[in-house]
Amino acid sequence: MKLLFCCSAFLLLLFLDPRVCQGGNILVMPTEGSHWINMDFLLQALHSRGHNVTIVLSNKSWYIKDNSSYYTAYTVQMDRYLDKVLNTKLFSDYIEFERGALPLSSFLHMTVGMFSLFIDVHRIVGEFVSAVLDEQELMRKLKDSKFDLLLTDPCWGAGVILAKYLNLPLVYNVRWLIATEGHLAIAPSPISYIPITGSGNTDKMSFHQRVQNMVLHLITQSQNYLVGKLVYQPISDKYLGPNYDFNELILDAEIWLMRVDFAFEYPRPTMPNVVYMGGFQCTPAKPLPQDLEDFVQSSGEHGVIIMSMGTFVSELPADMTNEIAAAFAKLPQKVIWRHKGNRPATLGNNTLIVDWMPQNDLLGHPKTKLFVAHGGTNGVQEAVYHGVPVVGLPIFFDQYDNLLRLKERGGAKLLEIKTVDKDNNFLNAIQEVLIDPSYRLNMQRFSRLHRDQPIEPLNNALFWIEFVMRHKGAAHLKSQSYRLPWYSYYSVDVVLFLAAAVLFVFLIIFILVRCLYTAMCKPKLKRD
Repeated sequence: MKLLFCCSAFLLLLFLDPRVCQGGNILVMPTEGSHWINMDFLLQALHSRGHNVTIVLSNKSWYIKDNSSYYTAYTVQMDRYLDKVLNTKLFSDYIEFERGALPLSSFLHMTVGMFSLFIDVHRIVGEFVSAVLDEQELMRKLKDSKFDLLLTDPCWGAGVILAKYLNLPLVYNVRWLIATEGHLAIAPSPISYIPITGSGNTDKMSFHQRVQNMVLHLITQSQNYLVGKLVYQPISDKYLGPNYDFNELILDAEIWLMRVDFAFEYPRPTMPNVVYMGGFQCTPAKPLPQDLEDFVQSSGEHGVIIMSMGTFVSELPADMTNEIAAAFAKLPQKVIWRHKGNRPATLGNNTLIVDWMPQNDLLGHPKTKLFVAHGGTNGVQEAVYHGVPVVGLPIFFDQYDNLLRLKERGGAKLLEIKTVDKDNNFLNAIQEVLIDPSYRLNMQRFSRLHRDQPIEPLNNALFWIEFVMRHKGAAHLKSQSYRLPWYSYYSVDVVLFLAAAVLFVFLIIFILVRCLYTAMCKPKLKRD
């Protein structure tokens, strides 16, 4: 009888608890590349909590599969999609320029090409969302599914338009908003101490660095605005009507799940609907495949180094890979290297080349001594989570800035890509980090700081996604600042009004004084 009473009370508490969220219905517009890797992790967690997940993807997607045990996929046929080969070619050209192998004229041509590519990528994304909205049978299914919210990454604008078309609450898995960092779009961001990604600055800037920071901020904000107006605004006008400004729509998300935290990010102003989940994809290491475990164990007391340059840069120039391989061959450690190019001629017996590796599990292995990385957000956060020091080879995007944050905390050594194969720089950097214990101690201290949170980042993200489902949005957390024109946001109109009022008062005083002076001086002139 007592057991029955306890069970009944427990069920009653579950029924009355307002935080309980029955299985929701979630629509997802994903993004490609490394952005999909962490989105995929979030979708698996949502499915494990009983939510129904549906994604919309292109038939030419690079990584996203159209069949899965934890989501339903609707595949849209596209004539063209993002060309990974073209991206790789441009990135290779950038590496060659950094090394001085391309003249300035080629760099300028490449810069124009990169911006043109950036616009073209978003035009293809625009074609994708147009194809989705034009497919009547698919739209009927999406409308009939009665979704609770739409989850997307706003570095592409497709999900924003689809969410508004279906009238769904919008939740972001976000670091970037098209061409700018997410905070800059939604939160007050004084450029005097908030470094713009790509500037290479910290939150302690000289006058020269603040000038550089401001110029870069203006450039990225202009790019962001232009892409919205040139690419997504015509699509918004066509499917949503002319009364919606895309650059306002993209700021109208209920919750921004930000893929950083303040152990990693510099302190800055934020907003109540920004939720921090840095490192949410990081987990304790799982056992390695047996062949990989045998290779790791064969390293003995020296341990293992792992190297990966991420999803976009699968291979480096041949002479550079030969220099890296030769440096690895001189080390007593075993090396696991994710590399898809030609086998380097100087490869040593201690180095294992793989097409793919369980990066998180290797970083969490007790024999892993060092991570050689390009500085992508996922890899950097996994290194922090497991306390593994880093030798960084940043190439583009946010990679230098991510690695700079590790260097500032004493956990990483940075190399410029143009100096990797000069004067044994690569070998010296690796030996320095391996020999000097401060690098590992600092990263372990950083790891403890990152992990010491009242709620795990993934659980925090899941709570707020379910919060939006329970309450049909989070309007009480959204600032109305995004609806204000820039002159109202910065109170330019108020300042001008007050300045005019002050000038008017001074003008009245001046007129009164002049009249008084004239009145008092006239009788004196008559007497004379």
